[in-house]
Amino acid sequence: MKNKFLAEMSSRGYLSQCTDFEKLSEISDKKSISAYIGFDCTAKSLHVGSLLQIMILKMMQKYGHRPIVLLGGGTTLIGDPSGKDTTRKILEKKEIDKNIKSIKKAFNKILDTSNKKTKPIYVNNAKWLTKLNYIKFLRDIGSHFTINKMLTFESVKLRLEREQSLSYMEFNYMILQAYDFYQLYKKNNCILQIGGSDQWGNIVNGVELIRRILKKEAYGITSPLITLASGAKMGKTESGAVWLNEDMFSAYDYWQFWRNTDDRDVKKFLNFFTEIETKEIDNLFKRETNINDLKILLANEATKILHGNVASKKAEQTAKDTFHGKGLGSSLPEIIIKQTDITKGIKILEFLSNNQIVHSKSEARRIIENKGLKINDILVGDTNKILEYKDFINKVLKISYGKKKHYIVKIN
Repeated sequence: MKNKFLAEMSSRGYLSQCTDFEKLSEISDKKSISAYIGFDCTAKSLHVGSLLQIMILKMMQKYGHRPIVLLGGGTTLIGDPSGKDTTRKILEKKEIDKNIKSIKKAFNKILDTSNKKTKPIYVNNAKWLTKLNYIKFLRDIGSHFTINKMLTFESVKLRLEREQSLSYMEFNYMILQAYDFYQLYKKNNCILQIGGSDQWGNIVNGVELIRRILKKEAYGITSPLITLASGAKMGKTESGAVWLNEDMFSAYDYWQFWRNTDDRDVKKFLNFFTEIETKEIDNLFKRETNINDLKILLANEATKILHGNVASKKAEQTAKDTFHGKGLGSSLPEIIIKQTDITKGIKILEFLSNNQIVHSKSEARRIIENKGLKINDILVGDTNKILEYKDFINKVLKISYGKKKHYIVKIN
């Protein structure tokens, strides 16, 4: 494969399918192109399950191409049925707008915003989708889609085969996504859509719509859906999703997430989520480097891309202090309490539950009974334990839940 952009996509394992490799390679060799990826705005932050797509946008910039980030303010009002067993909760426009504003923070950290030629373009499809005339849309756009073909797409077939309801609203999603591509082609000369392999049918719809209406060629690429060696879902932990926004998931916890990668996934993740050259990654594994050293390398590089080099080094040092030096690492998640609260004393079960260290008091009780909780590295054996001022060292204490979760509690 001659084209450097597509060649690196392939070598890193980013490439699954393409509507026309040869033509796309030829075009992107000759000039800078624009490509887009769409993101749902159902929460205040994307989670690490969306990171592969963002890394592809970052790679586009590396080779002089311009990424378009489509934040689906319009399609989020509907909900993408791809890969979903049930209809998503319907959000109000105000909530979606707040989510969009918050989601942009992670993109601005990962993508290069300094180069005028390749800086990302942000678009919100609510701009055109919320202004559609229904009858006109059916005549001009709906006439190019057949129910016969739409029923063959995986996102539809799976729901129907499982006898799970698929609303007419969701059924329309694939037409709206195709219309997004059509609009971006017209307005931004966007010739390429990229998405996960579950989006293949939706992407092909957009390519065909552009060909039928505009008589122009557009292209589509999919990346593989990430499957973990353990069988678990990417980006999920015992405590919930691994969010990209720091106010929802600390830089230390993010570092620790990558440090805890399954041995079998380390090489794949070094290719997916770092900018280390693929040949260097191959050489690292040929040298039979200690797998834990490679996990630390992965954690450092992945954290650096999102949170910066300083935060990455700080997280690594915190982990060393926490796990080897029994120190109070400075970038552990912090909980601030008032002087008056601790004067009265706080029941440990209520403290753990109220500060969302665990989900409930019953879970906190179970952890203590199973010898899973430490305060300042000392095992807590009493479920009736009350946190008092004397438990704090210079107004600070460390709570450890299991082997991996640590929190700093400070008196304000």
